[in-house]
Order: sequence, then C-alpha cells, then structure tokens
Amino acid sequence: MTTITDTAYTARTETRDNWFVRSEQWLDARGKGAWIAAMVLGFIFFWPVGLALLAYMIWSKRMFSKSSRCNGRSMGRQMAMARPTGNTAFDAYKADTLRRLEEEQDSFETFLERLRAAKDKSEFDAFMDERATRKDDTAEA
Repeated sequence: MTTITDTAYTARTETRDNWFVRSEQWLDARGKGAWIAAMVLGFIFFWPVGLALLAYMIWSKRMFSKSSRCNGRSMGRQMAMARPTGNTAFDAYKADTLRRLEEEQDSFETFLERLRAAKDKSEFDAFMDERATRKDDTAEA
C-alpha cells in the first residue's frame, strides 16, 4: 500500500532524475565542448560543481571519447532505426540488413578473439620451448 508521502517522494525523485537526464542529453547533443564549457563555468561560479562535472566526465568516459554523441554501435543503430521512411518494405529491409551486419560484426569479433588466443598460445609455447632449451643448455654446462 503506497501512501501520499511515498507518491510525492517518487514524483520528486522522478522529476529530479528526469531533469538530470534531460540536462545530460542536452549537453550530449552539443558535444564535448558543451561539457567542457559547463565544467569551466562550474569552476568559475562554484568550484565543487566544476569538480563534480569533471569527475562525472572522467567516470562516464566523456572526457576521452572522440565524440560524446555516439556511445557505441547500439547508439548508431538506434539513430538509424529512429527515422522510418514510411515505406514499410524498405524499413523492413533496412532493419534486416542492420541485424545481419551486427551478426557479421559479432562473428568477426569472435573470430578475432580466437585469433588472438591462438597467437597468445603460440607465443607462450615458443617461450616455454626457449626456456626449456635454456635449462637444458645450463644443465649440460
């Protein structure tokens, strides 16, 4: 059973969260420069705000990404899928092609992981063989 106080608290929390999310999206839409400008203004007007923004930018990896607008391939797919053309056949084709490309990318990444693992194993085996050869040479001397 929820009370009026719980409902009011939830509404305030959602409003606060919504405000934060909207602010974050607004800054993301304007790029890394907007984040840096907000951080600088935060330092100028009240330094803990600037410090908090700097910490958040580092924690969320916005500081080091090439663009804070695109956070991975799922974001790219969402952007591509967000604009329907109105032609259902084309939209279905586009969705199918994007799904197939994602599957191919996942397969390729799996292949690269196996390739790296095989390379690491061969390098480790070569190291162990070299080490065994060194031990045999030292034992003979």
